[in-house]
Amino acid sequence: MDNRERIIRLWFDMWLTKKDLGISDIFSNNAIYIESWGPEYHGIKKIILWFEEWNTRGTVLQWDIKQFFHKGNQTIVEWYFKNKMDAGNVEAFDGMSLIEWTPDGKIALLKEFGCNENRYDPYKDGNIPHFRDENAKWF
Repeated sequence: MDNRERIIRLWFDMWLTKKDLGISDIFSNNAIYIESWGPEYHGIKKIILWFEEWNTRGTVLQWDIKQFFHKGNQTIVEWYFKNKMDAGNVEAFDGMSLIEWTPDGKIALLKEFGCNENRYDPYKDGNIPHFRDENAKWF
């Protein structure tokens, strides 16, 4: 297994087990993490704070890797994610992460992109689109 893929799998496993298994070993000190819905965490201390705090409020139920793409110092990983917050709401979506690596093999930037799993064809009944009467998802 490619070392970059091993690091990404470790990161996902940390969320699934709710345990810091070496966040500071896989992210650079000045890493930037951008969630698909807007929050940004600058630096390893903020990434660790977010990880620890978030896991007091919710549980990642599933984070399945579908495929990897590597080019130069970048990796894209396609995945499926599902969580349940302590308040009871469940969130699930398809996503991708764009990762930039430092020369010594740590994550310098991780930027997530999300895609609603509840998709539909607005033109299934003809040439006039019919969109669902619902708020757009947060990503």
